[in-house]
Amino acid sequence: MAKRVKMNTFYTWDKKVLVLNILGTPNAKTDKIGKPKGNQLKISAAAVPRGGKATDHMVKFLAKEFGVRISDIEVVFGRMNVNKQVRITAPTRLPAVIARLEK
Repeated sequence: MAKRVKMNTFYTWDKKVLVLNILGTPNAKTDKIGKPKGNQLKISAAAVPRGGKATDHMVKFLAKEFGVRISDIEVVFGRMNVNKQVRITAPTRLPAVIARLEK
């Protein structure tokens, strides 16, 4: 299990691992990466929040968005909560909200 990282922004890099603080919105109409809100990135998931299903659904969505396998994403904390931290190993793509900041 990875160490929880305290951050002043919604993302940081730990070598080749992208660490993201997420404010999840379950039961949304569509899966979507939204805008940062404080030190979290808003992410909507079109799944019901029961037994961690919305988080599992969100991880599958993020795997596609970041061009990684599902197994490359680790939920550090918040599997049953809207406040989460995930670690994404070696993403091959970055959503616009992050790519803009990387320039």
